[in-house]
Amino acid sequence: MASATKATIDPREAEHFGKLAADWWNPKGSSAMLHRLNPARLGYIRAAVDAHWGGDSAGFAPLAGKTAIDVGCGAGLLAEPLARLGAKMTGIDAAPENIGAARAHAAATGLAIDYIAGGIEDLPGRSFDLVTSMEVIEHVTDPAAFVGALAGALAEGGLMLLSTPNRTLASHLAMITLAEGTGAIPPGTHDWNKFLRPEELEELLAAAGLKVIDRTGLGFSPARGFVTGTSETLNYLVTVVRA
Repeated sequence: MASATKATIDPREAEHFGKLAADWWNPKGSSAMLHRLNPARLGYIRAAVDAHWGGDSAGFAPLAGKTAIDVGCGAGLLAEPLARLGAKMTGIDAAPENIGAARAHAAATGLAIDYIAGGIEDLPGRSFDLVTSMEVIEHVTDPAAFVGALAGALAEGGLMLLSTPNRTLASHLAMITLAEGTGAIPPGTHDWNKFLRPEELEELLAAAGLKVIDRTGLGFSPARGFVTGTSETLNYLVTVVRA
């Protein structure tokens, strides 16, 4: 960890996800839920990118010429499609096993992605046009410090997108009792008490000199799978810029 910053990585969380590394890219394995979430996330990110930089919504490389980092990248499930959208891509994750899996998969698919084992605090002085961090803040030891580090990595004029579960009774039932209880999500993945309500996350972002310009729910439809634009009861995404 960089000595001048406060580490936000929780070693227990890193170990938990590191044990799942070999199975990340199996769409029917322990990360199946993330595979199912990815299309909805990507759709939201793509719309935000097009709106922010005035891109052609039909273009294939809206992130061409842009630098991007996915913080808490796992084995690259989001980093790889962002690289395919043209970004000069970096992925960083606390679990070295995840980074090993990410590098191997990127090499096999011919993608040049800079994968780093560590935390966002390990990159002082580096900034990126696009910063993403999906389902990560609920796993760190100090959310305020983590948001501050994310803010430090956001370039002037840049765009940040975050997603996280909401702390509601419904999310406890759906994600802890049912999903982890049945093994749909690996048991021990979540600590419901660390989930952030939208207003709590917005306060942390504001304290770091950031502002939310869009927020939407992420939910499940029996007919369509995971979709955005729904209730924020279970999960939500935010689009963030410098205040």
